[in-house]
Amino acid sequence: MTGKQRAYLRAMCNTLPAILLIGKEGVTDTLVASVSEALEARELIKMGVQRGAPMTAREACEAVCARTGAEPVQCIGNKFCVYKPREENPEIVLPRA
Repeated sequence: MTGKQRAYLRAMCNTLPAILLIGKEGVTDTLVASVSEALEARELIKMGVQRGAPMTAREACEAVCARTGAEPVQCIGNKFCVYKPREENPEIVLPRA
């Protein structure tokens, strides 16, 4: 992903609410399944890390991306955004490199 494409997705992330939160259990199989479903439905999601979580937002972002095949977009404070285009009929069209 190019910097221009990442900037385009970051701009889209600003208005999104955090739809999934990582708690004290960390990145579990159930969370990964929920993230996969959300990515298939929305392509771009924002997630948050709660105060009692065993990892930082950056570590959680890396773990989620590694287990779902998503691309990290942005990580600020305790929130982060990830992107994964749909297999069929992607809704978000990235600008050319």
